[in-house]
Amino acid sequence: MVGYSPSKEKYGYIWCISYHRMVKQGHWISARGCVYNVNYHFVWSTKYRRKVLVGDVAETLTDLHVSIAQDKGFILNTQEVMPDYVHLFITAHPKFAPATIVKIMKGITAKKLFEQHPALRNVLGEGHLWNPSYYVGTCGDTTKEVIQEYIETQKVM
Repeated sequence: MVGYSPSKEKYGYIWCISYHRMVKQGHWISARGCVYNVNYHFVWSTKYRRKVLVGDVAETLTDLHVSIAQDKGFILNTQEVMPDYVHLFITAHPKFAPATIVKIMKGITAKKLFEQHPALRNVLGEGHLWNPSYYVGTCGDTTKEVIQEYIETQKVM
């Protein structure tokens, strides 16, 4: 359990108190070997910014995101499908690198969308749905300032 130190080792108890200041209890996820609160904001666009994510394609994509997140153990906090790009806000285990999450989401969605909506291949020319680049940002319950203060005060305690 985070916040409990059965031994009386030097600094063990202080670390636990400081840790509780950094992250509010209940905002983290316990897993085997770690406790985490890792949230990613992803944005990527269609190839050539073609506005193909509309109507049935957008609905299918939204459902695919939910399905993939459940299958892979991600938490899909929110999503927005625009005509030519996608926003996803995902909580994932730290064992998944952001690049891996993007590869999974883009790869599976492209394959399934091409299967379910074959006309997409004609609109996109080369048959690639997604632009190869993407944006990723991270967030949690703490700010950079709180983490910096925590690290700087370790030797003082």
